[in-house]
Amino acid sequence: MSTNKVVNFLRKYMMLIATVIVVIAFYFITGGKTLLPSNIDSLISQNAYVFVLGTGMLLCILTGGNIDLSVGSVVCLAGGVGAIIMDKLRFLPDNAVWPVAVIAMLVMGLLVGLWHGFWIAYVKVPPFIATLVGMLAFRGLANIIMGGFAYQVSNKPFLNIFGGGNNCYIPDVLAGVGGPIVIGENTLNKTCIVIVLLIAIGYTVFTFINRASLIKKGYKVDSIVSVVIKTVLIDAVVIWFGYKLASYKGIPTALIWIALVLGIFAYITTKTTLGRNLYAVGGNEKATRLSGIDTRKVMFSAYTLMGVLSGFAGVVNIARLQGSTPTYGVGYEMDAIAACFIGGASAYGGTGSIGGVIIGAALMGIINQGMSIADTPVNYQKVVKGIVLIVAVLFDVIMQIRRKGAKKKATQASTTEKGGAKV
Repeated sequence: MSTNKVVNFLRKYMMLIATVIVVIAFYFITGGKTLLPSNIDSLISQNAYVFVLGTGMLLCILTGGNIDLSVGSVVCLAGGVGAIIMDKLRFLPDNAVWPVAVIAMLVMGLLVGLWHGFWIAYVKVPPFIATLVGMLAFRGLANIIMGGFAYQVSNKPFLNIFGGGNNCYIPDVLAGVGGPIVIGENTLNKTCIVIVLLIAIGYTVFTFINRASLIKKGYKVDSIVSVVIKTVLIDAVVIWFGYKLASYKGIPTALIWIALVLGIFAYITTKTTLGRNLYAVGGNEKATRLSGIDTRKVMFSAYTLMGVLSGFAGVVNIARLQGSTPTYGVGYEMDAIAACFIGGASAYGGTGSIGGVIIGAALMGIINQGMSIADTPVNYQKVVKGIVLIVAVLFDVIMQIRRKGAKKKATQASTTEKGGAKV
């Protein structure tokens, strides 16, 4: 295998390989506890906010390595507003209260996103400064609104729908069809198994249909062998993951919301004009502006969507914690930023994907949970996460240097060739 192929392979799959290694390492360190069905279920609920915030943070990073430091404070502010609404309107039926609270939290996130987008895109305040101000101001506003008190959330429909109640799982509607499926000591959730198998089949069909479409349009594609191997491995992971969930209580509703957010923004970043413009602005903002694209509008859209997703993260956060306090959300911005960079987003902008966010968020969650199960002191956990982040960014820097070197060599070779032709 040539050096360029090795470099390209590492650039594409390094973090995925690292995730597999970390999973195996913690499996032996914890005596297999990290892969228990209950712990895998907890991994989803505890890190739902990371997937949501990481998705929004990716949009900001794509525009040129920009970040949003305020997301933790916005999660606290939006969650506080929702918790207060559900607490003050308890005299109304539960099903009438929670939609109002959810809409209020999303609107709060939207307003914050519009605020940041205006200052960053149109007034040209540096994103670091604008969102640092937001981190301080919105944390203070959350404390003012909640008066320094904690608010409990006991609205059962809300908790079940967004992943915090006792029944926050997709019902096993196929339980009465045929006999039970028992493997070892576990009785599997049939609905979960069927859904996972359909996902695996759908992914396989989509992969090969998409490959055929690209070939027909004249695009260069990976070899059929590599595509088959990749598809088989992904399907195996999906089925194994589904089996673990089916061995516990089935598919948690939090996973449905995570998948919905990731699916919507995977489509936005890969199939829409906004998505292409985000990558273009991050790649070369001046050239993008000169080509006729309104770069201010692109930046404004990125931070507006980040605000909406912060509001939604507030929804899933207070559902999981069944309440809100003025201290919630501290450090969430760091988790979201780390998930993006660990997942392959470039610190220079223009590079990154939703798939990378999934890998980065999963890796951070696995490390957090594994060290917690292994009784690692909290301070040591922070050290490990910091090392993982700097290694990921260092890898990105090295890849950038190699790409610039290869581009420079190609330019020099082209210049030499043209000079020889003239002679």
